[in-house]
Amino acid sequence: MASRKLLSYQQLTNVAAATALTVPAGTTRIEIVAIAQACRWRADGTNPTITVGAPLLVGIVQVWEFEQFSLIRIIETAASATVDVVYYGT
Repeated sequence: MASRKLLSYQQLTNVAAATALTVPAGTTRIEIVAIAQACRWRADGTNPTITVGAPLLVGIVQVWEFEQFSLIRIIETAASATVDVVYYGT
């Protein structure tokens, strides 16, 4: 397994509308977690809604490893959601 290094951290505090991530160049892995409120996400470049998209549950870290991180969009399902994202690369 190749070693990974921490590239960046991002906190999304305004996800009332579908929001894209700010993905650093060289990212190969993302760890993401919703804080306070659940969210929904899509990774096909289409905006999720509060009822459509895969759930991002509060306090559960999801690990994503694929090539097109720039296609990810996130939206909160209730007001006051925060999303923490950690970006890793090789």
